[in-house]
Amino acid sequence: MSAMSLPTEEDEMENNPGFIPYPLAHGLLSSMEDDEYPTQLWGCTYDRLQLPDSGTHFGYVYEGKLTLQHASGTFGIQAGMYFAAPGHAQLHGEGSGIAITRLGFNGFFNIGGPVEAQGRLKYIDGCTDSLLLPPVMMGDSCLNLLYFPAGIDQTLHTHPSMRVGMVIRGKGECITPDRVIALEPGRVFVIPAEGKHGFRTRESEMSVIAYHPDSDFGPTHEFHPMINRTIVDGVSANAIEAIKTK
Repeated sequence: MSAMSLPTEEDEMENNPGFIPYPLAHGLLSSMEDDEYPTQLWGCTYDRLQLPDSGTHFGYVYEGKLTLQHASGTFGIQAGMYFAAPGHAQLHGEGSGIAITRLGFNGFFNIGGPVEAQGRLKYIDGCTDSLLLPPVMMGDSCLNLLYFPAGIDQTLHTHPSMRVGMVIRGKGECITPDRVIALEPGRVFVIPAEGKHGFRTRESEMSVIAYHPDSDFGPTHEFHPMINRTIVDGVSANAIEAIKTK
């Protein structure tokens, strides 16, 4: 690589095996189609972005306003809002953001936000999390908001599947066994499965949008609020095999 050339995705993967940063640029930023959970990472910056038909797109608007065109309708989405859109979709407008496509997955259409200042669920080392787009069923993909107060030095850890994220507020650092990577708003990243890492903040707090391609939480056919709270003679329907839908 010459002194004037930009680092390629291969350079970043070699230099940051536990954490791969990307600039927020337009188009396909990373294709992880060979992953156990095939995923694509897209950037949308003040131009039209066509998203593929096969999959569900989890998106976040980072700045300005983007228009989402989908079979469900045409929607204006402001900075701080997020969405899930199965099948063909387009993004365009005077703004920027990301879309993360879980290939082969048929999720629900959703629009939400803006994201809150902090997470609602306790996480680790003083951090919190909100589940923005929960799994439709156990095992499905989900989208989260991670919140790091100032002065956090997170325990080094791994995840059994890849993570895709974007810093949306504040700043901090990602610590890996080999490097310290500075994080500022607009930084997009991929953490490969089993990549050891932790996040650190100093004077500033930091918020991160985080996509998980899988989950060990969510409804199942045998256990969900509708069947659990259907009571027959004092017994939950989830315990009565004879009446369960086959």
